[in-house]
Amino acid sequence: MNKLFALAFLVLAISATGAYAQRNVTPAIDRDPIMEADAKHNLDVAWNYYSLKKAYKATLMRFEETFAAYPDFSKIDEFLFIGGMSSYYLSEGKGKQPVDLKKEKDKEKFTPEKLRESAKMYLTMLVDKYPDSKYVTDAKKTLSVLNTEK
Repeated sequence: MNKLFALAFLVLAISATGAYAQRNVTPAIDRDPIMEADAKHNLDVAWNYYSLKKAYKATLMRFEETFAAYPDFSKIDEFLFIGGMSSYYLSEGKGKQPVDLKKEKDKEKFTPEKLRESAKMYLTMLVDKYPDSKYVTDAKKTLSVLNTEK
């Protein structure tokens, strides 16, 4: 009986040690559930603007608002991607929302040069900070195009 008890204790001790060794050493980011839900809603709306409506200006505004308020959002890599791509497409004159450079507000932010600079910044941030993101390959392709342009 003592041998059976000792064997059970040994098995329990070994399995507990294995579970301890598998423990995540780096602490997870403590995310605010309310901010996370709000950012997720903004991301869903931004994807709608981006993919369905080709409203790149609205997509960019949603991204920048969310990024400024909650840069630790769990899906910020997606936001960086659509923010960077929206900037790129706007710099190329694409999309269904025209940029009116006669308006002072648009002139400050939406010149092709500033948009290309923003696209490079957002896509580079995506590639550097989130190398395992599924958007990295497309971001690198767009960055190579942006880096060959003057």
